[in-house]
Amino acid sequence: MTTVSLNLNGKVVSADVPDNTLLVSFIRETMSLTGTHVGCDTSQCGACVVHVNGESVKSCTMLAAMADGADVTTIEGIADGDTMHPMQQAFHENHGLQCGYCTPGMVMSAIELVNKNSNPSEQEVREGLEGNICRCTGYHNIVKSVQAAAQNMGG
Repeated sequence: MTTVSLNLNGKVVSADVPDNTLLVSFIRETMSLTGTHVGCDTSQCGACVVHVNGESVKSCTMLAAMADGADVTTIEGIADGDTMHPMQQAFHENHGLQCGYCTPGMVMSAIELVNKNSNPSEQEVREGLEGNICRCTGYHNIVKSVQAAAQNMGG
């Protein structure tokens, strides 16, 4: 067993978990935050993306123990109370989701993308999200959502 302590969505949490516990399992099962999804079990789909110290990470590829002492933000931690994050709002307004399964990881990846490039072109959005798979859409409204959010995030 390993004791994992980290700042999760602004709150310090700690738990004893088996050494081989993945960060996604720690978040979903130990901390009961189910917004982070497991879509493929092979680190290809991006449904499990969270931010670790401000960087997008596929949480199914990282052991929870590796996040010990880190700041971890999940989809549940990006809104400001009842006010959605600009990226969440843009996905809502621009129909950037269908079934919603990929959306948490897509939103988390898109936030980092816009933080690094405040005015991404369509091609830059598509390339920046290539590690996230949506099985429902043709990505048109996802790209539109990211670009709309970039404008609201100061781009």
